[in-house]
Amino acid sequence: MTHTATPPTATKMALRTAVILFLFVVIFTGLLSGAYLWTLPTIEAAAAGEKMKLINEVLPPGSYDNDLLKDTVSIAPTVALGQDEASTAYRARKNGKASALVLEAVAPDGYAGKIRLLIALGADGALLGVRVTQHKETPGLGDYIEPRKDKNKDRPWITQFDGLTPATAEERAWKVKKDGGNFDSVAGATVTPRAVIKAVRKAALYVAENRAQLFAPQ
Repeated sequence: MTHTATPPTATKMALRTAVILFLFVVIFTGLLSGAYLWTLPTIEAAAAGEKMKLINEVLPPGSYDNDLLKDTVSIAPTVALGQDEASTAYRARKNGKASALVLEAVAPDGYAGKIRLLIALGADGALLGVRVTQHKETPGLGDYIEPRKDKNKDRPWITQFDGLTPATAEERAWKVKKDGGNFDSVAGATVTPRAVIKAVRKAALYVAENRAQLFAPQ
């Protein structure tokens, strides 16, 4: 039986092709990594800008003078906040003193699923602002919880929380008027506000119970 040896020229060509492909992959990967590192500061700056834009919707102007994005506290998954994963709270300070806390909460029982919230509470426990950051409520009916979609532009529904102190108010007041509480709602769309009201109250009570830890110096 005879064996046909691979011609030396063919072996060299195959080796050369493999080396070229390897170098191409290395160079291409390096270029991608370089491009990512080069654009990373811009991406991070844009993300930080969007985050601060949302935070400033719930925090009154001039209520803090620190860098909120660097003064944070991590919160473990908490039933009271409707969170099944860790979240971050932002601590606002004015002249070195704690002035407010901004945290995320979830209303799990919205009409069409979870309603994600951003809530700001003053150091005295009063609500400074509440905003819905994500939801799937019925368009044109349950989405009035968003100021930009609320037909009442003078006093959007979500602003009813401003200035309230849940920890010192009776629980029965924290319901829609249809249920005997103090909150307005749109006829035919009460499931959505019920979920938001309950979630905001639970989040505020959680902050009141954990105030020392949440408002502690950085």
